[in-house]
Amino acid sequence: MKYLLTLVFCFPLLTYAQDDLLDEIDSDPVTEQYVSAAFKGLKIVNFESTKLVAKNELTFIVSHRFGTLKNGINTFFGLDDAVTRLNFVYGISDGFNIGVSRSSFQKIYEASAKYRLLRQEKNGFPFTIVGFNSVMVNTALDEDNLPLIEFKHRLGYVAQLLVSRKINTNFSVELAPTFFHDNYVQIDGQDNSQFALGLGGRHKLSKRWSVNVDYGWHLNRFSDSPFKNPLSVGFDLETGGHVFQLHFTNAQGMNTNTFLGQSTGDWSDGDIYFGFNLSRVF
Repeated sequence: MKYLLTLVFCFPLLTYAQDDLLDEIDSDPVTEQYVSAAFKGLKIVNFESTKLVAKNELTFIVSHRFGTLKNGINTFFGLDDAVTRLNFVYGISDGFNIGVSRSSFQKIYEASAKYRLLRQEKNGFPFTIVGFNSVMVNTALDEDNLPLIEFKHRLGYVAQLLVSRKINTNFSVELAPTFFHDNYVQIDGQDNSQFALGLGGRHKLSKRWSVNVDYGWHLNRFSDSPFKNPLSVGFDLETGGHVFQLHFTNAQGMNTNTFLGQSTGDWSDGDIYFGFNLSRVF
């Protein structure tokens, strides 16, 4: 029953506000009614932003996260331990996206939905609110080490509310209350259902460059857990309508469950990872 309830929670019926969503346009300029371009990339760094792919567009994102810089030349500053995530995001409408991805970190497959609920207005509603849900399958769990493992134990879920505000032309902020659930957790004593609050922001440095920061505050982490809260700093470069993202973070995993629940790096110890995202719109 608990798995059924989790699935119901993570995949709500998106039946409300559809007519309004189909009429919205996810363009970069500030229109007469709506404020957009709070964020230029689909992600701030680790956390999803309130940016969506436009209707009938397919975006292919290659995300690369090297190993820790701490090991220096022994791993060529992380090059030898890199992980990759391939992500396809399609715009069913301007306000509703679907995505599928595969990450080499724990060999995770993920399916997701991202949908706009409300939009910041120029002289009205002060926030953009977007929902994000996903289900993932961890195919790396080893049956030799876990002989009783079943398919259901490989599953994880995410339900997230993204609330952003474009303060001015150069500065935007976001809050991301997050629920995520892993049917199998690595640490004895850690609850399967976990909660976090994401905080992020973007500050425009020039016409093409911006600096982005996000942080995930885990709210019910087990007291003896070795994992850390993810802190990430990145730079966005706009090139002809596309965004090239470079970042530093203490999380090597790029799926929500992994960077919130399994970050091992420590900024104070130089245990951080360099990475980048490349996107192509079709």
